[in-house]
Amino acid sequence: MGARDSRHRELDAQIRSAFASKLVGAMPEPAIIVGADDRAAAANKPALALLPALRIGEPLVLALRSPDVIDAIRAVTATGEAETALWSERVPIERLFEVCVAPLATDAGAVVATLLTLRDLTESRRVERMRADFIANASHELRTPLASLLGFIETLQGSAHADAKARDKFLAIMREQGRRMARLIDDLLSLSRIEQKQHVRPEAAVDLSQAARHVVDTLAPMAREMGVEIKSSAELPVVVTGDRDELVRVAENLIENAIKYGARPEAAGGDRVEVSVVKTAKDGALVVRDFGRGIPPEHLPRLTERFYRVDAGQSRAKNGTGLGLAIVKHILARHRGRLTIVSRPDQGSTFTAIVPLHER
Repeated sequence: MGARDSRHRELDAQIRSAFASKLVGAMPEPAIIVGADDRAAAANKPALALLPALRIGEPLVLALRSPDVIDAIRAVTATGEAETALWSERVPIERLFEVCVAPLATDAGAVVATLLTLRDLTESRRVERMRADFIANASHELRTPLASLLGFIETLQGSAHADAKARDKFLAIMREQGRRMARLIDDLLSLSRIEQKQHVRPEAAVDLSQAARHVVDTLAPMAREMGVEIKSSAELPVVVTGDRDELVRVAENLIENAIKYGARPEAAGGDRVEVSVVKTAKDGALVVRDFGRGIPPEHLPRLTERFYRVDAGQSRAKNGTGLGLAIVKHILARHRGRLTIVSRPDQGSTFTAIVPLHER
């Protein structure tokens, strides 16, 4: 018994040694060695950053309050078999970790300590949830017009087969629903293509002012039809690093949204959209301002999410797919740029797409 106790004390001293600390410190993920007394024997910098209350020599439970993790440590100590547990925290932000608990045992198999490694699952779970939501939303968006098409086809094949007036009416609706599905599929494909090359930064020189003027000219007929005046201030060249087609897409989405959803003729200036391109020391910026009803503040953080709409009925009525701002966000991310949104109720909204200037 004396020899065994001596061996245990020797291993315990090794676990709490400077060498063990350096070994744990070399691990890239948060790692903690917990002694048989349930106190932290060693921890690396990622673990100390993750658990500010963690102190070497103090009970682990003071820093990591998770019954599942504590139970896993006890099970590993008793059986000598590795265990995993999930640990989540909600403040300051919600995060999820997989905690792997491995035994540190003597040659005889007695567990004298455990090694905890924490793997952050937050981002992978978020992406998984987004993917599931995306599939559900895309299916829903396609199912509605598809059901409408099938219903009208069945009606035309049945009771309205010989009714010319009803046939013309139904065919017009079917054409619009078909176009809606085509727009949605085009936007989904565009988003997929942008995401596939997200890591490849464009390198061409693009005049952001010229791209904005091109879009303003293209959308002028739509603006006139809706009674909206576009005031453009993009005369001076502002050369940024980017992909011209994608930056034109950014301008199209922002300006078209302002025309469709930002106009409010009954308000002063509400039938006007202002488009300008400005230059700072490092960036070029496309600024699109409307004078509409504005966007309630609770919606602003989610505007660039796929299929997120402030007013779903209005968006669908105006042929929106719910993907425009998501496309803008991903294009700007590829350009190492960003989108800012400022809006106040009854004072309109300002969308600013910022892209780094081209370095000559």
